[in-house]
Formats: sequence, structure tokens, C-alpha cells
Amino acid sequence: MDLASLFAARRGIEATIVLTPANAALIRPTLQRSTTSGHPVELLLYPFPSKAAGLPSGIQNLAAVSSEDSSKFTKAIDSSRDAHDRLLREHHPDAVVADVHFWWITGITADIGIPSVCFHVIGSFANVIMNQLWETRVHENVPSDSHPFIVPGLPEPKIQIVRWELPIFLRVRNHFTDNWDVYRRAQGESFGMVVNTFYELEREYCELFRGVDCKKAWFIGPLDLFSKGGDHDHVHKGKAERGGGESAAVVENRERCMGWLERKKVGSVIFVCFGSWCCFEDEQLREMALGLEASGMEFLWVVRGDHGEHLKTQWMPEGWEERVQGKGLVVRGWAPQAAILAHEAVGVFMTHCGWNSLLEGLGSGKPMLTWPLVFEQFINERLVVEVLKVGVRVWDGFRSTFEKEKVVVPAEAIERAVRKFMEGSGTEGEEMRKRATKWADIAGAAVTEGGSSHKDLNSLIDELFVAREKTKDESQ
Repeated sequence: MDLASLFAARRGIEATIVLTPANAALIRPTLQRSTTSGHPVELLLYPFPSKAAGLPSGIQNLAAVSSEDSSKFTKAIDSSRDAHDRLLREHHPDAVVADVHFWWITGITADIGIPSVCFHVIGSFANVIMNQLWETRVHENVPSDSHPFIVPGLPEPKIQIVRWELPIFLRVRNHFTDNWDVYRRAQGESFGMVVNTFYELEREYCELFRGVDCKKAWFIGPLDLFSKGGDHDHVHKGKAERGGGESAAVVENRERCMGWLERKKVGSVIFVCFGSWCCFEDEQLREMALGLEASGMEFLWVVRGDHGEHLKTQWMPEGWEERVQGKGLVVRGWAPQAAILAHEAVGVFMTHCGWNSLLEGLGSGKPMLTWPLVFEQFINERLVVEVLKVGVRVWDGFRSTFEKEKVVVPAEAIERAVRKFMEGSGTEGEEMRKRATKWADIAGAAVTEGGSSHKDLNSLIDELFVAREKTKDESQ
């Protein structure tokens, strides 16, 4: 939606976004804001074939499925091919931008005779590492899942990982494993790749990505910051929030969060949020609650999913909410993450290392406490901790991308990590905070006029205009 809005803001472009009904409901407020600003984005709907892939009816996004069912969800995406084919042939746009999971769009657009651009929601660092492992199979030749190995073919610093922390498709065979080469071939045959990152953040990895995995690449992130023009004050005032809708509960959460933060000292709050696909069991949530309480630090904690609906009766330690009153704020359901991160009261971000969250954290200049859970998040963590040096791990014990292998991180470890980070006034902590602040400035500059992402966006649009004119000339 952010990308569609950017296209719509360019004179001479009519942008349309294609979504399922449930996902369309999530972006309607953003659609309305784009229309109000004079840059309308049209909406086309298609039915999502959940049942065809063995998923319950009504499942239309990953936030509603477990990590074990993610491959079923991908199969459902493939089953929606005919619906997209009909839409594209009926409306015949001048160009298409499609998420990489919709790999078959490249074939449809080639048949119609229009360019197709692949969109990557994750950064170059993780993409390059996953492709390096896929090509070299170095992870298959280590003695055990716990044996560290170095990812080959990368610039310094050397990136070391263990098999336990790799994306599941690299550990066992699933739908992604069977189709990884199909995805890559479709990317190579497409007009090019759009990546939600900014060049300065992953410079050497962007070059590796550009040189191997696609014909062309445009790095036009952070998209959430792009949609606000790089203006942090704009974010703070909540004028350009993403998602959540405008329900009474959402409005109440927004007002609670921002009002609570206004009463806190600069840099005093730890923001705890693990995205819309939180995989924690009650026991882990209980340990997290006790660890945050024992740290003595002020915290704003977003609890999502089923846990949010039954917060008081399931996992919350007895008397805990009363003990942390005033010191901690627990938010059920959706929260305005970008606005919270941009607030000066927030001093550190505890995150699952999802790519959008990392970009929002960096764009707001916040150092991070990392707690990856699934997919490429353990790889992203290496970028934050080892390459950029703007974060530290919450837990150095056993970790895994498999849900059934996860261990409970004890309250003592959480307390120790939070206290050390928030209270630390040593050189290492100060340097980390300075680096995080610097990245906020660089990210903001990238999306403003003349910045690297701004230039790449204009370059992409210009090249699509050229491609359209060429197609017209060839058809005459």
C-alpha cells in the first residue's frame, strides 16, 4: 500500500492495488488518506482459496496461521493464479508490481506483453545469505544442527550461524524448498526487483543482490518512512500511521499509548513488540512479564493474538498488573508501532527482527534488544548485532526456527538483558545509541528528494514509462 501510494503521487500514474477482502479492510484507512491527499489508489478484490490448500475458510494472511502452516498458505497463494490472470487480462495495466510469492505473475505479464516487477519485503542481507546457502549447501555439511559455520562469499564481517537458526525451508523440505528455484527464475525473468531497503544500510549486500539475483534492482525503502516524507514529527503526531483501521479499540489503543508516553522521561521506556505473528506460549509470556517487572524499567508491551483476548485469565502472574501499574503499559491487539518508536520517551526496542520492524526501529534511531522467532529473522539479527552494531541479543541459549523446538527464555535472562541495556552508561552502550541515531538520519535522507531511495523510485518509474512507450511503438 505504501508503494502504491508513492506511484499514485507521481503525475500521470493511476495506481491500483489487488487484495483479498480481509486484507483490504486492513488498509482502507491508508487508502482513504491517500485519496484525501489527492493521490487516490484504486482497489480490486479477489477471493483467497484458503480451503484449496487445507486452511480454514477466511484465512487470508500469515498473521492468522501457525509457522507449521506457512507452507499451506504459500500453496493457497499459488491457487489464486487464475484469479489474478483474469484480473490482469480484464484491466490490462501498463505494468505490474507483485510480491515474490506471486512468482507466476511474471509468466502472465510476459504473455500479455507488459513488464512485471518483483517486490521483496525483506532486505538484501537476508536475501543474499539465503541464496548463498541455497547455492553452496554449506549448512548441509556440518556435523550437527548446533555446529557453527561461516556463510561463504560475503564481505566482512564474517557471518556465522547454526543450522537450528536457519529458515525452515533450508532445514527440511517444504513448499518453499520445492519452489525456491522457481521463485529465483521468475525474478531473473522479470523486469527487475524492488527491495524495501535503502542502499546505505546494506551497501555491499545490495551490490551482491543486484549482481546475481536479478536483471535490475531498485532500493526504495524504508517505505514506511517514505510515505511520511522522512519527517519524524509527522510520525510522532500520528498523521501517517499504517494499518490498524479506525475501530474504537484501535483509536483507544493509539490514545492510550501516546498519552502514556507523554508522561515519561526521554529514553526511559523499553518498547516490547513481536509483530503480528507472535508464536509465544503462555509460559513464555509469564516469564517475560516477570522479567520486565524485575528489571525495574518502564515498559510498553504489545500483546497480540489470542493472548490479548484473555490476558487476565491465562498467563498473567497473580497481582502482576497491579504491581507494574504506572511502570508498565500492556496493550492488547494493535498498537501504533511507528509512532511509538518515534517518541522521544522510548529508549530501546525489543523486537523479533522482522524486516519492517527493523526498518521502523532504525528509521526512528532506536537501538534494539533482539529476540528472533521464525523465517529470516535470525539472519536479520546478525545485521543488527554484528554488522550495524545497533543491538544486542536478549538470549544466548538454545534457539530454533521450529516452533516445537523452542525453549522458554527465563525471566532472569530477560531482566538481565533489559537492565543491562537500559542502565548501561558505558562506552559500548553510548556508542550503540549514537550509531542508531545516525541511521535514523541516513534513512530520512534516503527518502527525501535527492536521496538514494528517492532517486531509485524515480528511476523505476521512468523506466516503466519508457517500457510502456516501447510496447506502444512495437504494437503499431
